[in-house]
This record gives sequence, C-alpha cells and structure tokens, in this order.
Amino acid sequence: MPKRVDHTERRTEIAEALLRVAARRGLHAVGMRDVAAEAGVSLRLVQYYFETKEKLLLHGLEQLAERFGERVAARVRAVGPRPGPRAMIEAMLTAALPTDEESRVFHLVYTSYAVLSVTDDVLAAQPFIANPDAAESAVAALLRQAEEGGLLRPGVDARLEAAGLLALSAGLGTSILVGQRTPESAIAILDHQLDRIFRSDRADGGSAPE
Repeated sequence: MPKRVDHTERRTEIAEALLRVAARRGLHAVGMRDVAAEAGVSLRLVQYYFETKEKLLLHGLEQLAERFGERVAARVRAVGPRPGPRAMIEAMLTAALPTDEESRVFHLVYTSYAVLSVTDDVLAAQPFIANPDAAESAVAALLRQAEEGGLLRPGVDARLEAAGLLALSAGLGTSILVGQRTPESAIAILDHQLDRIFRSDRADGGSAPE
C-alpha cells in the first residue's frame, strides 16, 4: 500500500528549508533549486507545491510570522498569569530582537523581504505587510489599556508611540545583527523608551488593570 503523503507537512518542510537557506545567504540569493537541495527533495516537487518563487517566499514568511507569534505568546506566559500592558509590550518588542538562532532568522529574513519588496512589485503586492500593521495595532491597544489604568505619562499618543516602539525594536535588531551593540544594550534602550512612556509612580506589575 503506497505511503500517504501529508501535503501540509511537506509544504512546511519545504518552507523550513527556504528559511534555513535564507538565514545563511539572504532571500535575494535563494532559488527554488537551492531550497529543493536543502529539503532533500526534487526541484519538480518544490514547483508542484509552489508554482513560483514568490509564492514560496510568501509561504515561508507567513510561517515565520506564525512562529514569531508563538514566541511572543511564550514570553507573555513566562511573565505570569496576569501580565500588565507594559510587560506584554516588552514581550513583543524583545521577542523580535535577534538574541538566539530562531529570532536571528526571523529578523534577518524579514529584513531581507523588506529590502526585496522595494524593487520587486510582485513581493510588494503581497499581503504580508498586514502582519506589521497588526503588531502596531496590538501595541497601540495595549497602550490605550495602560492609559485607561492611569499607567501612562500625560500626552502620550498610543498610535504614534506604538509605531515608534516597533520601529525602534526593528532598528535595534539590525544593530545587533551587524555587531554594533549587544542584546543587553538593546534591551536597556527599549526599557529607557518605555520608562519615558509609562509613569514611574504607578506599578504596572504583572497584572493588568482591574
């Protein structure tokens, strides 16, 4: 009896191979033949599951974003049963910093995608940009929650600060990748920025406002 093929698992394996190659060489240098060799399958099989390189890249990026979400959730759970807004924002911002191999791959591949999409209309037209938009909305919502609980300094604009925090985290991640600074110094900079936003005379603690 022929072995039953799990197509979802096979697509995942191919996407994982893409991410491994991209982490070593950058997305711009990845071809479907390279991915096939990394996955230990034929080029024809890769083309069967992903008709074009763009579709393969998009699937790999979506998988990367899903893993990032799981990483953030794990960091939030580690804070405690009822993490406050600041703790949740810190979890989101620090999860993207390249402090280990998984987060290094996330930052490197995502940055490569951003650079490629500037000159590749097909990639630029993909809906992957919705993921950063969702992250910005999530941080802004947490800041508004903190504001309602009296945890923010006066005059804080939740949407502007959310965009600024995420941009800062992305820039710090790049500075870690190129060896400009250590993960510890990057985290200290994020803490400094959060201290500017959150009031020091009100404890954010591990619990959300009642």
